[in-house]
Amino acid sequence: MAPIALEAEDHFRDAEFNKVMHGKSADSRGGFSSMLNKDRAAHKAASEEYWKHWDNKLAGTETADVRDARKAEYATLTRHYYNLATDLYEYGWGASFHFCRFAYGEGFYQAIARHEHYLAHMMHIREGMRVLDVGCGVGGPAREIAKFTSAKIVGLNNNDYQIERATKYALQEGLSQQLSFTKGDFMQMSFPPDSFDAVYAIEATVHAPSLEGVYSQIYRVLKPGGVFGVYEWLMTDAYDNENPHHRQVRLGIEQGDGISNMVKISEGLQAIKTAGFELETSQDLAAQDDARPWYYPLDGDLRMASSLGDLITIARMTKLGRWFAHGAVGGLERIGIAPKGTKKTADSLALAADSLVAGGREKLFTPMYLMIARKPVV
Repeated sequence: MAPIALEAEDHFRDAEFNKVMHGKSADSRGGFSSMLNKDRAAHKAASEEYWKHWDNKLAGTETADVRDARKAEYATLTRHYYNLATDLYEYGWGASFHFCRFAYGEGFYQAIARHEHYLAHMMHIREGMRVLDVGCGVGGPAREIAKFTSAKIVGLNNNDYQIERATKYALQEGLSQQLSFTKGDFMQMSFPPDSFDAVYAIEATVHAPSLEGVYSQIYRVLKPGGVFGVYEWLMTDAYDNENPHHRQVRLGIEQGDGISNMVKISEGLQAIKTAGFELETSQDLAAQDDARPWYYPLDGDLRMASSLGDLITIARMTKLGRWFAHGAVGGLERIGIAPKGTKKTADSLALAADSLVAGGREKLFTPMYLMIARKPVV
């Protein structure tokens, strides 16, 4: 595989942009209240930077050059995606930006936590270990795994706003001595070699322009004998890039989720082996015969909700709920309360939701391909 050209990092530039765009909104409760407290000009700049990769670039006319352009600006694309989408994620989904399996009668947030616990269990994370969370979001999984295992966790993120929110939540929950968060590009980590006892990534490394590249960085910072666990977003091997409908599903997921280059399961497996890991476990958890499919919250089937709290959460995901929320956002945007471009981001998330459901139903996509791998001792 030809090496991927890496974007030059500029932490000062990113921090200054974060100050201007988000101001003190990281201290807000989250969701809509944070979304409304943005600098309009900075929000417009982030929106234009993100959408230049997607506007008028349709699945039917997609070229290798278009995909290469997204890969070349993978870090900027992802950073601005989360500048635009983080508050909407927190409003609609919560602080753990990932999917999960659902057992019979299991509540939404209970299932989310169990998914995190399962990964920690499979990796044998325990007290006394120093663990890296690659692409930590606003720290929801890190907080849960820290409480579950008593391990010390470092969260890596290339988005300053998410780091601020993750730090705030850790302080609120009394976990500041156990959790820390650092700015960085996971394709070029600044940690010394052999720094961590374990590394995990939950639906985050899909943002890499090359899985081999990010897995190789994880291999470098992991101690010999250390374990890497990942829930990876992958197209299944049923995906056919020559099929226009399949391409449309993939592109809808990529556009709505800030992804420059999603690949198939076979490529993910090859990438982790090429990086040097010994693969111990690999399994598509989305293919299990569960009581409810992983995508049911996006599908908006209220009959599957197991409690009143879940009913409220899932109601926001129904087509009616999304129509109401997007209409409200559009109205706030028209009268100048919400930044211009907020509705376009919300509409893109809705497209992603529909594409994710289609990918799940048609067995073209999995958000939870589990791989547990170990760095050899010698």
